[in-house]
Amino acid sequence: MSEQQFIRSTAPTLAGIKTGSLFPFRYASRAEAIRALRRYNRRLTPKGLRLLPLRMTDSFAMLYLYRPGQLGADLQKREAAALLHQAGYPDAREDSCLRELRRRLADGADFPHEIGLFLSYPPEDVRGFIEHRDCKCVGCWKVYGDEAAARRTFDRYARCTDCYLRQNAKGCPLERLTVRTNGN
Repeated sequence: MSEQQFIRSTAPTLAGIKTGSLFPFRYASRAEAIRALRRYNRRLTPKGLRLLPLRMTDSFAMLYLYRPGQLGADLQKREAAALLHQAGYPDAREDSCLRELRRRLADGADFPHEIGLFLSYPPEDVRGFIEHRDCKCVGCWKVYGDEAAARRTFDRYARCTDCYLRQNAKGCPLERLTVRTNGN
């Protein structure tokens, strides 16, 4: 995966305005994938981010780039923790939630609806999706709650991605684009 592809998939998370990003990664061999994961983690862990494969086959992975401290705080919020409990997660701690999410992705063909909680989607929108309500609009996710706030967030993510891609094209490396956090 090129650095530009990585940035296109993760810019709002790199900028610290989104907890996590989920994206596909195709590779020729599992060994190649492990090398790429290690290389990105060496570059990003000092900035407070982690790259984790949530699902992996011989040629494809679903990768999750996230900010551990931010994820822990997101999952501990009352409505998010309630949704996780209703979905059968043992508790709302970051490490146990990630283990359970990985297990669910490995075991099933369907994407768990609660995955939006790991991607900075508002819990009210995740609940609306789970309950199959009519959505108000669709952007980075389906919106069931505050449409105006969601549209502002969609725009912010798009502007961030455009800016990061332009800066990278001018020679700014991934490490300089990544906002450091201490929340591990």
